[in-house]
Amino acid sequence: MARLKQLTPRVGALQQRMPQPHGQSRVRDQVYAWRKWYKLQRWRDLRWQVLVDAMFTCARCQRVGAGPDLVADHKEPHRGDADLFWDRRNLQCLCKPCHDGEKQREERARS
Repeated sequence: MARLKQLTPRVGALQQRMPQPHGQSRVRDQVYAWRKWYKLQRWRDLRWQVLVDAMFTCARCQRVGAGPDLVADHKEPHRGDADLFWDRRNLQCLCKPCHDGEKQREERARS
């Protein structure tokens, strides 16, 4: 009976070609200086206040979520405008599915 030779795994080679999300984020942070605003304590405090004021409820679907499941979303995209970025009236609480799906499609359509 003939034995088959073991095939070399090719999945490893594919993984090396795939971009790493962490690396993409770092490059994006360098290209858009305003992205570092999201890492500031001031933003974390403002985000938390938005979630508390909304009672952890999505403004679109009315689903109640936990902190990590919710986003402090800019109603009008700030596009690097500091006044618009920090304006509390421009922020709303959205769940991740609403923010990452419908809201992002709307913003891309307007661009």
